[in-house]
Amino acid sequence: MASKKLLIVESPAKAKTIGKYLGSDFVVKSSVGHIRDLPKENSAIKVVEKGANTWEFVPTYEISDGKAKVVSELKTAVKVSSEIYLASDPDREGEAIAWHLKEVLGPVAGDKPFHRVTYNEITKSAVLKAVAEPRDIDMPLVDAQQARRILDRLVGYKVSPLLWKNINCANNRS
Repeated sequence: MASKKLLIVESPAKAKTIGKYLGSDFVVKSSVGHIRDLPKENSAIKVVEKGANTWEFVPTYEISDGKAKVVSELKTAVKVSSEIYLASDPDREGEAIAWHLKEVLGPVAGDKPFHRVTYNEITKSAVLKAVAEPRDIDMPLVDAQQARRILDRLVGYKVSPLLWKNINCANNRS
């Protein structure tokens, strides 16, 4: 028996519906959103000086809390699949989810191909068209999401405590 293709979506509800559209050639699973994130520690982002007034922000990712079981199930599905289709949402968060899935599942997949598919509506025709016309992961969109996440973390961990300290001091003086 030929192995099936695996399509991974973000939402379990979408997985059920899309599974009906794709039929027996596919297994449809859900990542239940993001599977990786920056760890809570300050060491999540390494700042590397690249030259005069130039730095690179290098994130370190880990499997998100509560996602180990989902990742394990997806790895099992990848092992028995012939191809992997990443069908997370068509925005920068969805693109990042697709990239994280490929990064985590790639070592298990070996040389099995990964495809990125997107659609703007969950209809049979839109899903079938997307699967028939896959593309690569849009790395500039992934980079945009990573930049946003890194800035959120840097501001959240570095600037927020400073702001709260100064706001509290100002409030205590009034």
